[in-house]
Amino acid sequence: MHDPNASPFPHPPLPEQRPTRDERHGRERVDPYAWLRADNWQEVFKDTTLLDPAIREHLDAENRYQEAVMAGTKGLRDKLVAELRARIKEDDSSVPAPDGPFAYGMSYVEGAEYPRFVRVPTGGGDTAIILDGQAEAADRAYFSLGGVSHSPDHRFLAWSHDDKGSEFYALSIRDLETGADLPDRIEDTSGGGVWDGRARGLFYARLDANHRPSRIHYHALGSDPADDRLVFEETDAGFFMGVGETQSGEYVVIDIHDHETSEAWLIPAQNPAAEPRLIAERETGVEYNVDEADGTLYILTNVDGARDFKIVTAPVDATGRAAWEDYVPHEDGRLILDHLVLKRHLVWLERREGLPRIVVKRLSDGAEHAIAFDEEAYSLGLSGTYEFDTTRIRFTYSSLTTPTQTFEYDVEARTRTLLKTQEVPSGHDPDAYVTRRVFAPAADGETVPISLLYRKDTPLDGSAPCLLYGYGSYGITIPASFNTNALSLVNRGFVHAIAHIRGGKDKGYRWYEAGRRQQKPNTFSDFIAAADHLVAEKFTAYDRIVANGGSAGGMLMGAVANMAPEKFGGIVAVVPFVDVLNTMLDDTLPLTPPEWPEWGNPIVSGEDYEIIASYSPYDNVKRQAYPPILVLAGLTDPRVTYWEPAKWVARLREMKTDDNPVILRTNMDSGHGGASGRFSKLEEVAFIYAFALKLVGKDGI
Repeated sequence: MHDPNASPFPHPPLPEQRPTRDERHGRERVDPYAWLRADNWQEVFKDTTLLDPAIREHLDAENRYQEAVMAGTKGLRDKLVAELRARIKEDDSSVPAPDGPFAYGMSYVEGAEYPRFVRVPTGGGDTAIILDGQAEAADRAYFSLGGVSHSPDHRFLAWSHDDKGSEFYALSIRDLETGADLPDRIEDTSGGGVWDGRARGLFYARLDANHRPSRIHYHALGSDPADDRLVFEETDAGFFMGVGETQSGEYVVIDIHDHETSEAWLIPAQNPAAEPRLIAERETGVEYNVDEADGTLYILTNVDGARDFKIVTAPVDATGRAAWEDYVPHEDGRLILDHLVLKRHLVWLERREGLPRIVVKRLSDGAEHAIAFDEEAYSLGLSGTYEFDTTRIRFTYSSLTTPTQTFEYDVEARTRTLLKTQEVPSGHDPDAYVTRRVFAPAADGETVPISLLYRKDTPLDGSAPCLLYGYGSYGITIPASFNTNALSLVNRGFVHAIAHIRGGKDKGYRWYEAGRRQQKPNTFSDFIAAADHLVAEKFTAYDRIVANGGSAGGMLMGAVANMAPEKFGGIVAVVPFVDVLNTMLDDTLPLTPPEWPEWGNPIVSGEDYEIIASYSPYDNVKRQAYPPILVLAGLTDPRVTYWEPAKWVARLREMKTDDNPVILRTNMDSGHGGASGRFSKLEEVAFIYAFALKLVGKDGI
């Protein structure tokens, strides 16, 4: 990106060093940039004007620097935004899903950043707009809709929004007869509510000062939210908590979990005043979640060593572990991801050999069949249904070359109906592209799947640039799904690659276990192995690879930058979790205690401390050459706080021995997800793509 014979880049900001010492487990660390962490971060998340002026000035200086470095890409970015937007159907809409007398859906008007939520009488009649997101977002620098749910009697709509990016959602209740919101607005919720069976009130989770959903409350319509009844309180800061409902609508479910343990409580939806009833006590390492049909619980769980999960049943009046009976037995290598219970059928989504499929089992006689597809790599999503007494569900299908298709499927008749195919207004010819799945050999004998997309006319002689994406944490699998944005790189000769590395569940639960805690380094070595394989097979060359990852995938970017900087022509890290050790040592942060099962607890365990210290990107920056690096952050991000990327960039500038730019772009009006509107997000995509194209010399296209 930088010609050493040309004029140098503007001088990058170099924040003052204020060494802070910390000693744990007999080991002292010095952090020269700890002061970039705002002591009043809780207040800043709600009011950004309270940020320390010295910190704000540094972030503003970083933004001025990145603007100067990227100034020459303005024309390319404008061109990219135009073509990215041209692939979006601006007046798009979903196919409304039926729920008794109405079908509910979502639509956009041309030019709108945010959707409208609509409903139409199932017996015929006019479509009504029940919530206009574009109108609600007017005059706000940031706006994000949270949960939107209609009441069982179809009279009210519970909806929530966040206007700062900090994920403190305000919950409102709209009277659908008048179109007006009730005065009882509830602040500081986690984003959604669950109605009781009589539509007289709703359950919701309230966030505490440290952004943790520690209490479930019940709000009666028309009452003062200050008087809302406390239903359940979780005192262990290491657990997330939320509230949902069974598909039957008979029960409200309080769900408590971290990354390896769960617990659930039931409340009869018709009796919201009832005390929650425990299903089974939490047991470290045992996960379960619950659905219900006609007095029987269907529980997806990994109990009794069912590493890839199984489905058990239990009567609702005897829910303890002793009553659990296998219904869909465990099969090693068949990972059950999700399940849904209709009145007469059980439906689940599973993954075998890295590819998903949907399986249906009739409850009356156990007859079973699967919905599968033939492409080499694809994505499948179980959309479900509002209704319980039905034989119809919806699912989505796409691949790297096939736009998303929405199907309605009759689980009894075994027939599928295509309801909608994603439109690409500017045009898309699937036959012009190739999608492949290749396997990279890892040093320990494992093979790492890589999903590839490229044009048929792309030369496979090592000259093609490559965007290599990775995540590899929390058991999250990155699907090989259609992405119109990727076409802007692929059409310019890029190979678009997704490395399905350990830490996800791409090859079953064992794939997740082999990339967490003590095994976390496998995540990073798998990504490097993917790069090695793509080079060995002539898909690209090391100096043509731009690595890309966000959040925990941004930690991956920081780790591989330290471990193998020579194998990447550039790195893009979006809201990167790079200050891992400091964050896991700070139990006041929103996600730290619930994250200890994923990373380890370095406060109490010297072994965990040493493992995290061995790879934490911020703590392992070396005096060596690094490739050009682009870093994106959000000021009000509660998941990866802004100071993590800011500190990492400062440390990189201090230590690196090359002239390549490291640029930090902080969105001062948003959080973890970046810009909130569907078009404003494209500017960020275009910024990343322009950086990648400039690195590989294709910025003139």
